[in-house]
Amino acid sequence: MLRHLVLLQFKPDATPAAIAGITAAFQALPAAIDTVRAFECGTDVSPEGLAKGYTHAFLLTFDDAAGRDHYLPHPAHQAFVAQLQPLLADVLVLDYVTTGDGGCRGG
Repeated sequence: MLRHLVLLQFKPDATPAAIAGITAAFQALPAAIDTVRAFECGTDVSPEGLAKGYTHAFLLTFDDAAGRDHYLPHPAHQAFVAQLQPLLADVLVLDYVTTGDGGCRGG
């Protein structure tokens, strides 16, 4: 399985309503793109203070890189990116392959 982790940092002037709209739009992507096997999201609640301004995390699961590669250029994903862009201060994306049983791959 391939996991696609997206961390978002919003501009200071992004309103709570606009951020809620982004979250709802992101949550709608799995219904529009059939290669998304699982989706979860949340906001930072860590007491460590190490989030570096990132407040929202989204984790998508695909069967493999081919599933992710179908998702990235998909029109629904591209429309979401266009909606997100004006509110975005920064984004961090990390993809990793997992065994699916709690093991790590790649060292």
